Amino acid sequence: MTDPLNTVPAAPTDTPAPSASASSDKQPRGRSLWSDAWGELQRNPMFWISAVLIFVALVMAIAPGLFTSLDPTFGELSNARKPPTDGHPFGFTAQGYDVYARTIYGARASILIGVLTTLMTVILGAIVGLLSGFYGGWLDALLSRVGEIFFAIPLLLAGIMVLYVFPLNNASFARQVFQVVAVIALFGWPSMARLMRGAVLQVKPNDYVNAAKALGASSPRLIFSHILPNAVAPMIAVATINLGVYIAVEATLAFLGIGLRQPAISWGQDISVASALGMVRAAPHMLIFPSIFLSLTVLAFIMLGDALQDAFDPKRR
Repeated sequence: MTDPLNTVPAAPTDTPAPSASASSDKQPRGRSLWSDAWGELQRNPMFWISAVLIFVALVMAIAPGLFTSLDPTFGELSNARKPPTDGHPFGFTAQGYDVYARTIYGARASILIGVLTTLMTVILGAIVGLLSGFYGGWLDALLSRVGEIFFAIPLLLAGIMVLYVFPLNNASFARQVFQVVAVIALFGWPSMARLMRGAVLQVKPNDYVNAAKALGASSPRLIFSHILPNAVAPMIAVATINLGVYIAVEATLAFLGIGLRQPAISWGQDISVASALGMVRAAPHMLIFPSIFLSLTVLAFIMLGDALQDAFDPKRR
């Protein structure tokens, strides 16, 4: 018989080890650059302020009838230069047009030119930058020299020269927009091409690109599947800032009298009329309200671009 006092208790059995699938479920999943950027944007008040301003401007451009039922092209000389009154919060122009209606409808041309110009410069700059950075050699040298020719001419000066030689007299609204967009995009793409080229040169030596190349991936597959998705983020941020700059350039050209003209309605055009000799003192409301809307729209896109740069570049945080 065994002595119960000298009996050694049995060791407790080990608990079963968690399975590999259970442990893997508890591990945090990797986050991409885009998800990290979105999380950073959500915590940035500048992003939300600029997003609200841009949303309002876009709604004004797409559906101006939601803001006013007045005709911006109807003028009554008896109302010329009248200050703001009930039903006309921004007053009247020297021709009797309602300033509020023209300010609302003026968003369409300005934002349309800014968006179309940005799309053209991004597409052209991305193509040139990808080819230049990926293939290098003589193609890189040729495309870089061509870009430097256009880059050497200031954007506003180029617009003044081209539109002075090819004026927009008696042109339809669509032709005026196309011509202004083409001129600005023609001299605005080199900066985007330089940016894309630098991003491609940074992404190209990475291990996942070399691995795909070793597995026999073709050049188009390398460009569109591995290089472009990882090089486009800086370009999006800068393109957003440039959109605001292009709106300001269009307004400047219209202010100088060589940009959009009748029947087009734009903020720069109304600011030009309101800045005539004697108008600033006689009817300051003609100048104040279009200038405020133009400044807020340009500022909103620049603020959004800065927020995107901070989100995509951890070094700027």
